Amino acid sequence: MLLRELVDTSAAVGATRSRLEKIDRLASLIRRLPAPLVSAGVSYLSGELPQGRLGVGYAALHDLRHAGAPPAAEATLALHEIDSVLSEIKAARGAGAAGRRAALLGGLLARATEPEQHFLARLIIGELRQGALEGVVIDAVARAFAVPAADVRRATMLAGSLPAVAEALAREGAAALARFDLQLFQPIQPMLADTADDVAGAWQRLGPAAFDYKLDGARVQVHKDGDRVEVYSRLLNRVTPAVPEIVELVARLPAQRLILDGEAIALSTAGRPLAFQTTMRRFGRRLDVDRLRAELPLDVRFFDVLRVDDQVLLDQPFQQRWQALTSAAPGAVVPHIVAATPEEADTFLARAFAEGHEGVMAKSLTAPYSAGRRGQEWLKIKAAHTLDLMVLAAEWGSGRRQGWLSNLHLGARDPENGGYVMLGKTFKGMTDEILRWQTEALLARELGREGHVVFVRPELVAEIAFNDVQVSSQYPGGVALRFARLKGYRPDKGPADTNTIADVRALLPPENRH
Repeated sequence: MLLRELVDTSAAVGATRSRLEKIDRLASLIRRLPAPLVSAGVSYLSGELPQGRLGVGYAALHDLRHAGAPPAAEATLALHEIDSVLSEIKAARGAGAAGRRAALLGGLLARATEPEQHFLARLIIGELRQGALEGVVIDAVARAFAVPAADVRRATMLAGSLPAVAEALAREGAAALARFDLQLFQPIQPMLADTADDVAGAWQRLGPAAFDYKLDGARVQVHKDGDRVEVYSRLLNRVTPAVPEIVELVARLPAQRLILDGEAIALSTAGRPLAFQTTMRRFGRRLDVDRLRAELPLDVRFFDVLRVDDQVLLDQPFQQRWQALTSAAPGAVVPHIVAATPEEADTFLARAFAEGHEGVMAKSLTAPYSAGRRGQEWLKIKAAHTLDLMVLAAEWGSGRRQGWLSNLHLGARDPENGGYVMLGKTFKGMTDEILRWQTEALLARELGREGHVVFVRPELVAEIAFNDVQVSSQYPGGVALRFARLKGYRPDKGPADTNTIADVRALLPPENRH
């Protein structure tokens, strides 16, 4: 198949607001993909590279496109050729690797038409915005292979890869979905929570529910099989060497096989929780683990269990999973109640605040574990409004902030159209240490500049505290945050974890919602 077909489909998908039309067009293309190219094709349609980051930045791409030969007049590039060249670029290592990558990419772009060059450039830097995020592509894969979308969604959740599921369907048909199951040492996306303003709001949505303390720590998923214990981060990265305390604790638990969901948190000598950023020192890139363990010991508290020995619990109601958890990890679970009344839940929330925690999680007693999904079954109740937003750009500071990137441009995710909707800016809540770190981190992700503004790849998630949301004609989403301030960066979260523009609009006063 030629790249042109994929580029034409991407353009058509980006030009329509109809979800059904997007799905139809994508499904039509996926059906025509040869089985060996389904994985790569679905990756491209999702805006991702199978090879991951290639080590090629915006500036290098710009130079290659504008300093080299003119675009090809005729579309001849085949998908299998592109995948092969991108794999070569990814594999380039050692002395001369940058030159090798540039030569390979330059040769590829020279064979591409102008629309193909534009598509490839956006794909390589992670900026392919065509209104076809994973949910739409999942539905398109389901339609292409005539299987229920819910089955594809579940298989993707368990495999951690939609392209892998699509390829299996192409090669084996619907029967392939049966082999995607919960596997030890193959972490799955964590279940996510929506928000509620208070206990009364959560009670109205859930009725009688379970309430857990909400710990402001690092989400961990722990797998055990006999003597082997592995710990994974929220982003499914293996972090086992950094957290020996968790490994030792889980190794002592009686079950032979376990998959646990929990939170690692650093506590003061008085037993009170320390700031999230302090906890995250234990998960840095270069660690002196023994020294950090002595200085900053970690506690872990589990709030869910997905497997105990040979019993997979994903589809069991939360109340049953909790009972299994308390038996499997005695003494290592979060404080928890099943509230009979809203007043009892309010008392529990007040106790969580008094002990220094963020708030509580309200959980449906009957809900299964919906990995990777942000639904109404879990609701977080916190003291102040916070949102997880994407940093889209930053402005150079002045005065004492001269030479540092300071004023952050913040965006909420737009699942309908792809990309992010800008909500406003903030320079508040930043220490000198944060200013130094974010300047380095943002410049490493630079896409381009316009005056004093540096635009960056959408990769850094910031937790933003604010007073309220107001209607605004200044920003494209029609809303803005009042008194926004940086609470901290969330290296444990990725783009899919950011709040949506719908989440933000839901915080408007009722009379301003439309």
